[in-house]
Amino acid sequence: MHRRKLLAGLAATAAATAGFPLLGSGTAQADEALLGELLVARIRDAMLGLGATVAAPSSEVLSSDFTRALADFDACRYASLAVRLPRLIRGGHALSTNAAAPEPHALLAKSYLLATRMLVKMDEQQLGWMAADRARQLAEAAGDILAVAESARQLAVLARKAGWHDQALSIALCAADHPDLRDIGRAGTAVRGLLVQSASYTLARRGDRDGMRELTDEAAAIAKELGGATLLRDHGGGFSPLTVQLHKISAENHAGDPQAALDAARAISLKALPSVERRSRALGDIAVTYDRLGRRTDCVRTLLAAERCAPQETHARPATKSLISSLLVSGPTSTELRGLAERSGVLA
Repeated sequence: MHRRKLLAGLAATAAATAGFPLLGSGTAQADEALLGELLVARIRDAMLGLGATVAAPSSEVLSSDFTRALADFDACRYASLAVRLPRLIRGGHALSTNAAAPEPHALLAKSYLLATRMLVKMDEQQLGWMAADRARQLAEAAGDILAVAESARQLAVLARKAGWHDQALSIALCAADHPDLRDIGRAGTAVRGLLVQSASYTLARRGDRDGMRELTDEAAAIAKELGGATLLRDHGGGFSPLTVQLHKISAENHAGDPQAALDAARAISLKALPSVERRSRALGDIAVTYDRLGRRTDCVRTLLAAERCAPQETHARPATKSLISSLLVSGPTSTELRGLAERSGVLA
């Protein structure tokens, strides 16, 4: 009953403060621990067509709403995103039903890709599969080559999380080799780099360190070929030599070499990363690295830095909650760790 009241209260707060992060009171901090549940529930209902129907917006309004939703995601403003993203999905369906042109399908495909990224972050694989497959179908209907390739990358992520490593590799590498990507210039090359990077991470999860490093080097070569600029910010935060280096932290960790992961982290300027979400994710990966190296104090310090960077992300993300929970039971605690656990809704 208490959780339902909190969720109801957060729903009202999020609706009243759309476009702004939750701030201030201890109640808001407690509610942030349930923000992931609210986001998932609202995305689920929008995907299932539940709730109030909406009038079909214009393509211009829908495009503007997508830009704002993407900005919320990049800034980890998840209270606002819990309002915008479901509304975007509902509006996209209403518009695509009444329009024969490909533009509404392309916008809805991008909306579903953003939803997939959020669902993967919240460890909601079942809904993630549904969103990614819808994105693929809509992108194909719109003839959007980049969105088709990005949907393949998200499907590869979900296959990897399900433990289907061979299938994840096949999805990513086949998409990377698709001739359509070679015909659309630098953006196609950048997507190919992201797909190779995804395959590299799958090899890391499979414990193939040499294979992971070989594909990471290939992704780095593609990034260098593109001249160092960050491309495709709408696709997982972009692709550049810096984002390949960021990828190495988590990949080396999962391949069993946390010291190499720490070396990769030391080569990164967090301020140079293209968004708050990427910086928060980097700090989370560094915290995991310190935990695997047994550097408990550094791990907690890094988690607190992640909280300062992106409090809603830190308080809501299941992977971070799991690490905090592990720290609570694996050794001595501190006032700082217990406070972080309380703000994240983690019980010892």
